[in-house]
Amino acid sequence: MTVSPSTATGTALSARDIHKAFGRRVVLAGVDLTVRSGQTVGVVGENGAGKTTLLRILSGDLRPDQGTVTVDGTLSHCPQHPVLNNALTPFQHLRLFQEAFRLPHLDRAHELIDRLAFADHLHVPVKVLSGGTRQKLNLVLALMHDPDVVLLDEPYQGFDWQTYLAFWDLAAARRAAGGTTVVISHLAHDIDRLDAVIQLGHEATVMTEGAGR
Repeated sequence: MTVSPSTATGTALSARDIHKAFGRRVVLAGVDLTVRSGQTVGVVGENGAGKTTLLRILSGDLRPDQGTVTVDGTLSHCPQHPVLNNALTPFQHLRLFQEAFRLPHLDRAHELIDRLAFADHLHVPVKVLSGGTRQKLNLVLALMHDPDVVLLDEPYQGFDWQTYLAFWDLAAARRAAGGTTVVISHLAHDIDRLDAVIQLGHEATVMTEGAGR
Protein backbone atom coordinates (compact mmCIF):
# COMPACT_ATOMS: atom_id res chain seq x y z
CA MET A 1 0.00 0.00 0.00
CA THR A 2 1.13 3.54 -0.64
CA VAL A 3 -0.14 6.52 1.35
CA SER A 4 0.49 9.90 -0.23
CA PRO A 5 -0.93 13.43 -0.34
CA SER A 6 -4.04 13.83 -2.45
CA THR A 7 -3.64 15.35 -5.89
CA ALA A 8 -7.34 15.57 -6.78
CA THR A 9 -8.91 18.90 -5.85
CA GLY A 10 -11.40 18.45 -3.03
CA THR A 11 -10.55 14.78 -2.43
CA ALA A 12 -9.80 14.03 1.22
CA LEU A 13 -9.45 10.25 1.00
CA SER A 14 -9.33 7.76 -1.83
CA ALA A 15 -8.60 4.06 -2.25
CA ARG A 16 -7.97 2.16 -5.43
CA ASP A 17 -8.19 -1.58 -6.08
CA ILE A 18 -7.93 -2.65 -2.44
CA HIS A 19 -7.60 -6.41 -1.94
CA LYS A 20 -7.28 -8.27 1.35
CA ALA A 21 -7.50 -11.94 2.24
CA PHE A 22 -6.87 -13.84 5.45
CA GLY A 23 -5.65 -17.21 4.33
CA ARG A 24 -8.17 -18.50 1.80
CA ARG A 25 -10.90 -16.14 2.96
CA VAL A 26 -11.16 -13.13 0.65
CA VAL A 27 -12.46 -10.11 2.59
CA LEU A 28 -11.94 -7.25 0.12
CA ALA A 29 -11.65 -7.69 -3.63
CA GLY A 30 -10.96 -4.58 -5.71
CA VAL A 31 -12.51 -1.92 -3.46
CA ASP A 32 -12.49 1.64 -4.85
CA LEU A 33 -13.74 4.74 -3.06
CA THR A 34 -13.39 8.52 -3.15
CA VAL A 35 -14.41 10.76 -0.24
CA ARG A 36 -14.49 14.51 -0.76
CA SER A 37 -13.42 17.09 1.79
CA GLY A 38 -16.25 17.98 4.15
CA GLN A 39 -18.27 14.83 3.50
CA THR A 40 -19.75 12.54 6.14
CA VAL A 41 -19.74 9.09 4.60
CA GLY A 42 -21.14 5.82 5.95
CA VAL A 43 -19.73 2.33 5.37
CA VAL A 44 -22.41 -0.36 5.53
CA GLY A 45 -22.61 -4.05 4.77
CA GLU A 46 -23.40 -7.43 6.26
CA ASN A 47 -21.24 -9.00 8.95
CA GLY A 48 -18.04 -10.25 7.34
CA ALA A 49 -18.28 -7.84 4.40
CA GLY A 50 -14.97 -6.23 5.40
CA LYS A 51 -16.02 -2.92 6.94
CA THR A 52 -13.56 -2.97 9.84
CA THR A 53 -10.83 -4.40 7.61
CA LEU A 54 -11.34 -1.54 5.15
CA LEU A 55 -11.08 1.12 7.87
CA ARG A 56 -7.92 -0.48 9.27
CA ILE A 57 -6.39 -0.38 5.79
CA LEU A 58 -7.45 3.22 5.23
CA SER A 59 -5.88 4.19 8.57
CA GLY A 60 -2.59 2.41 7.81
CA ASP A 61 -3.10 -0.04 10.68
CA LEU A 62 -3.38 -2.99 8.29
CA ARG A 63 -1.52 -3.58 5.05
CA PRO A 64 -3.59 -4.61 2.01
CA ASP A 65 -2.47 -7.38 -0.28
CA GLN A 66 -2.88 -4.99 -3.19
CA GLY A 67 -3.99 -1.39 -3.74
CA THR A 68 -3.27 2.22 -2.81
CA VAL A 69 -4.65 4.68 -0.29
CA THR A 70 -4.33 8.45 -0.67
CA VAL A 71 -4.99 10.87 2.20
CA ASP A 72 -5.04 14.66 2.15
CA GLY A 73 -4.19 16.10 5.58
CA THR A 74 -4.14 14.61 9.05
CA LEU A 75 -5.97 11.36 9.76
CA SER A 76 -7.33 9.76 12.92
CA HIS A 77 -8.82 6.33 13.54
CA CYS A 78 -11.30 5.43 16.29
CA PRO A 79 -11.41 1.60 16.45
CA GLN A 80 -14.52 -0.38 17.33
CA HIS A 81 -13.04 -1.61 20.62
CA PRO A 82 -11.45 1.09 22.80
CA VAL A 83 -7.68 0.76 23.12
CA LEU A 84 -7.23 2.14 26.62
CA ASN A 85 -5.01 1.48 29.64
CA ASN A 86 -7.24 0.21 32.45
CA ALA A 87 -4.87 1.53 35.13
CA LEU A 88 -4.99 5.12 33.88
CA THR A 89 -7.74 7.70 34.31
CA PRO A 90 -9.38 9.46 31.36
CA PHE A 91 -7.49 12.64 32.27
CA GLN A 92 -4.17 10.77 32.18
CA HIS A 93 -5.10 9.49 28.72
CA LEU A 94 -5.77 13.07 27.63
CA ARG A 95 -2.36 14.18 28.87
CA LEU A 96 -0.63 11.34 27.01
CA PHE A 97 -2.43 12.17 23.78
CA GLN A 98 -1.78 15.87 24.29
CA GLU A 99 1.93 15.11 24.26
CA ALA A 100 1.58 12.77 21.27
CA PHE A 101 -0.35 15.38 19.26
CA ARG A 102 1.81 18.24 20.58
CA LEU A 103 -1.23 20.23 21.61
CA PRO A 104 -0.66 23.44 23.60
CA HIS A 105 -3.77 22.88 25.73
CA LEU A 106 -6.74 20.54 26.26
CA ASP A 107 -9.50 23.05 25.51
CA ARG A 108 -10.88 21.06 22.58
CA ALA A 109 -10.77 17.81 24.54
CA HIS A 110 -12.73 19.35 27.42
CA GLU A 111 -15.26 20.80 24.97
CA LEU A 112 -15.83 17.30 23.56
CA ILE A 113 -16.08 15.82 27.05
CA ASP A 114 -18.75 18.35 27.97
CA ARG A 115 -20.68 17.57 24.77
CA LEU A 116 -20.54 13.85 25.55
CA ALA A 117 -21.28 14.38 29.26
CA PHE A 118 -18.64 12.43 31.12
CA ALA A 119 -16.65 15.13 32.94
CA ASP A 120 -17.54 13.50 36.29
CA HIS A 121 -15.46 10.44 35.34
CA LEU A 122 -12.18 12.13 34.43
CA HIS A 123 -10.25 11.10 37.52
CA VAL A 124 -11.27 7.48 38.05
CA PRO A 125 -9.44 4.47 36.56
CA VAL A 126 -10.69 3.35 33.18
CA LYS A 127 -11.18 -0.18 34.55
CA VAL A 128 -14.24 0.95 36.54
CA LEU A 129 -15.91 2.84 33.68
CA SER A 130 -18.93 1.53 31.81
CA GLY A 131 -18.55 0.41 28.21
CA GLY A 132 -20.38 3.50 27.00
CA THR A 133 -18.07 5.86 28.91
CA ARG A 134 -15.01 4.04 27.58
CA GLN A 135 -16.37 4.53 24.09
CA LYS A 136 -16.86 8.25 24.79
CA LEU A 137 -13.20 8.53 25.83
CA ASN A 138 -12.15 6.56 22.76
CA LEU A 139 -14.01 9.07 20.57
CA VAL A 140 -12.56 12.12 22.34
CA LEU A 141 -9.01 10.80 21.87
CA ALA A 142 -9.69 10.45 18.13
CA LEU A 143 -11.16 13.95 17.76
CA MET A 144 -9.26 16.11 20.27
CA HIS A 145 -6.68 17.30 17.71
CA ASP A 146 -9.31 18.13 15.04
CA PRO A 147 -8.01 15.79 12.32
CA ASP A 148 -8.84 16.55 8.69
CA VAL A 149 -10.09 12.98 8.17
CA VAL A 150 -11.46 10.73 10.90
CA LEU A 151 -12.35 7.05 10.53
CA LEU A 152 -14.90 5.81 13.07
CA ASP A 153 -15.74 2.12 13.54
CA GLU A 154 -19.21 1.97 15.15
CA PRO A 155 -18.25 4.86 17.45
CA TYR A 156 -21.51 5.07 19.41
CA GLN A 157 -21.77 1.51 20.74
CA GLY A 158 -23.09 1.68 24.29
CA PHE A 159 -24.28 5.28 23.97
CA ASP A 160 -27.66 6.29 25.29
CA TRP A 161 -30.02 8.17 22.97
CA GLN A 162 -28.92 11.65 24.06
CA THR A 163 -25.25 10.81 23.60
CA TYR A 164 -26.02 9.25 20.23
CA LEU A 165 -27.63 12.54 19.17
CA ALA A 166 -24.65 14.47 20.59
CA PHE A 167 -22.35 12.35 18.42
CA TRP A 168 -24.23 13.33 15.27
CA ASP A 169 -24.17 16.98 16.34
CA LEU A 170 -20.36 16.67 16.50
CA ALA A 171 -20.33 15.05 13.05
CA ALA A 172 -22.45 17.88 11.66
CA ALA A 173 -20.10 20.47 13.19
CA ARG A 174 -17.13 18.71 11.59
CA ARG A 175 -18.88 18.81 8.22
CA ALA A 176 -19.64 22.52 8.61
CA ALA A 177 -15.97 23.17 9.38
CA GLY A 178 -14.81 21.19 6.32
CA GLY A 179 -13.80 18.06 8.22
CA THR A 180 -14.24 14.63 6.62
CA THR A 181 -15.78 11.73 8.53
CA VAL A 182 -16.06 8.08 7.51
CA VAL A 183 -18.20 6.01 9.87
CA ILE A 184 -19.17 2.35 9.97
CA SER A 185 -22.85 2.02 10.81
CA HIS A 186 -25.44 -0.73 11.17
CA LEU A 187 -28.33 1.60 11.87
CA ALA A 188 -30.73 2.32 9.02
CA HIS A 189 -31.83 5.66 10.50
CA ASP A 190 -28.26 6.98 10.19
CA ILE A 191 -28.62 7.14 6.41
CA ASP A 192 -30.34 10.54 6.39
CA ARG A 193 -27.36 12.01 8.26
CA LEU A 194 -24.84 10.97 5.59
CA ASP A 195 -23.67 12.62 2.38
CA ALA A 196 -22.84 9.28 0.78
CA VAL A 197 -22.94 5.57 1.59
CA ILE A 198 -20.31 2.96 0.75
CA GLN A 199 -22.02 -0.43 0.47
CA LEU A 200 -19.61 -3.33 0.88
CA GLY A 201 -20.61 -6.74 -0.39
CA HIS A 202 -19.11 -9.96 -1.58
CA GLU A 203 -19.49 -9.02 -5.23
CA ALA A 204 -18.78 -5.29 -5.39
CA THR A 205 -18.51 -1.97 -3.64
CA VAL A 206 -21.30 0.51 -4.33
CA MET A 207 -21.04 4.18 -3.37
CA THR A 208 -24.28 6.14 -3.30
CA GLU A 209 -24.02 9.94 -3.32
CA GLY A 210 -26.46 12.39 -1.83
CA ALA A 211 -27.82 10.16 0.90
CA GLY A 212 -27.68 12.89 3.54
CA ARG A 213 -29.14 16.28 4.13
